[in-house]
Amino acid sequence: MSDSSNSSPPEGQKPLPGAVAFLGMGLSAAVCVGAGLGLGLWVDSAAGTAPAFLLVGLALGLAAAAFSIIKQIRTYL
Repeated sequence: MSDSSNSSPPEGQKPLPGAVAFLGMGLSAAVCVGAGLGLGLWVDSAAGTAPAFLLVGLALGLAAAAFSIIKQIRTYL
């Protein structure tokens, strides 16, 4: 008799991510974008080049967030 309450996936398949994994992805994306924006604002205020480095920091933060999320998703594929 098969136990249908077993939560482990069939052999060869990885488990589906839970809510904590999705929260981790969102948090890491927010930290990456926030760090890029913060660093860009700091460089702009020090160099007086607003908004040049703000935009560079935003682009780098978004790229880092995308890379981080892709890396986390690949663990479930």
